[in-house]
Amino acid sequence: MPTPARPERVPRLLVPRALRPRGLSLTARILAVNVIALALLAGSFFYLDSYRTQLLGERFKLARAEAEIAADALDGASLAQQKALIVRIGQEQHLRLRLFDGQGRLLADSFALAPPSFALVDPAGEAWYQHAARLLDRGVDFIVGAPPVDRYAEPADPSAANWPEVVRARAAGSTQVYLRYAPDRTPVLTAATPVGQDDGQPGEMLLALRNAVDITQAVRDARQTLVIIIGLALMLSVQLSLFLARTIVQPLRALVRAAVRVRLGRDREVVVPRLPDRGDEIGLLARAFSDMTMALRHRIDAVESFAADVAHELKNPLASLASAIESLDRVEDPTLRRQLTAIATHDVQRIDRLITEIADASRIDAELSRATFVRLDLGQLAAQVVGARGARDTRGGAVIRLDQPLDSPLAPMVLGDAMRLERVLENLLDNAVSFSPPGGAVDVMVWTEWGNEGEDPRVLLSVADEGPGIPAAERDKVFERFHSVRPAEEAFGAHSGLGLAIARTIAEAHDGRLTIMDRADGGSGACLVLALPHAGEGQT
Repeated sequence: MPTPARPERVPRLLVPRALRPRGLSLTARILAVNVIALALLAGSFFYLDSYRTQLLGERFKLARAEAEIAADALDGASLAQQKALIVRIGQEQHLRLRLFDGQGRLLADSFALAPPSFALVDPAGEAWYQHAARLLDRGVDFIVGAPPVDRYAEPADPSAANWPEVVRARAAGSTQVYLRYAPDRTPVLTAATPVGQDDGQPGEMLLALRNAVDITQAVRDARQTLVIIIGLALMLSVQLSLFLARTIVQPLRALVRAAVRVRLGRDREVVVPRLPDRGDEIGLLARAFSDMTMALRHRIDAVESFAADVAHELKNPLASLASAIESLDRVEDPTLRRQLTAIATHDVQRIDRLITEIADASRIDAELSRATFVRLDLGQLAAQVVGARGARDTRGGAVIRLDQPLDSPLAPMVLGDAMRLERVLENLLDNAVSFSPPGGAVDVMVWTEWGNEGEDPRVLLSVADEGPGIPAAERDKVFERFHSVRPAEEAFGAHSGLGLAIARTIAEAHDGRLTIMDRADGGSGACLVLALPHAGEGQT
């Protein structure tokens, strides 16, 4: 099957406002869903803040231990020995150690006694990305609601009174640890601890200071890695979202444009894209929509053809009726007037019959769409119809006989509308009786037939007559509306030519088929067979 031509692009103005998307488009929603997922991933920044807090907690413990070990080493030593120890410990541990006497005066400073073991960084000399990192730090602190931290600054007076941790450690007699931020926003940890006391008099105090740049660097490295991952994931997510949107939204928009053009009745041969290369739900939707459009066009064509046929079929009896009425005024002969009156009466009856049949044919689709199908026995239905007709006089005394095999393993149960299936059988019987010779027989059979392997069973109903039969070339045409091949002896206009067309419509609405076959016994006559799906137990 050739691939249909791609529909030309239709301007957006062709789509009515009522059919345009309201709110966010599908593309925007796909992007939003994926970006929200990445935003949840960005919440890892909060985890990194807790990670930083844990590192600081561990470093607090380390600062306390370092200060207490150093204080133990200084306890009992002379001032000269203490200065030497302060210098050595400060150099080895990268600390700044200050020793205060009992009155809070500074006795020794490791940075004054030896070259400093570290230096606080001046932010003014750093690269731009370090400023960006500090800005990110402040942003995270603001988001997580981190408590404010004091800035570190060297006091003008070096006495112990300018160090709150020293004052508190002296008062409490235990180690006190403080956190401050250096100018470059790296942690500065200070730990103050007593060195010893003499006869209840205030003793010496040790203040240890460390610039824990490794904590800040570890957290920033983790954040940087996370930012890179989120950035790459965002780029990939946007690309995948746009790809997904193209594979979903663009075909849907093409279907919308085609639907609008079909609805507006423009371009009679609008090609609805079938997307044959797509096996997903979009492809199934496109092909279903294309088939629906084709079925709609066929239905419109059928309605137009039906209207033309109705007009044609009504014109003939109307023309005959008009001619008979016009002639009555000019005819004086009573016999001829009676003939003209009989013609007019016959034409009125013919028009009435046509209108009734046309009304039934036009309503049949709508009524079947609202009908409720129930499980019923087609054999019993056929027996009721045949029994009811047995009380009527048939043309030429034709005999209607019903045959139902008794050894069928399955009852002929079907899902359907009893009144409509009865109408099918009535039309088939009318057709068979009209073709039967005087004294002929019409055989009705109902049975269940097992399908081939993998096929479901079917219920079959056949109506066979002993008439002249239907030529093979006419077997499809007899189901067309107003097509009729009648016996020569039958009165003109006695049938509308809609009976078999209505019967086939009802059969197809029941997922069945109505076909014409040769008689099974090889005799003359036609055999019309109705095939319906078998309704198993529990089907409704």
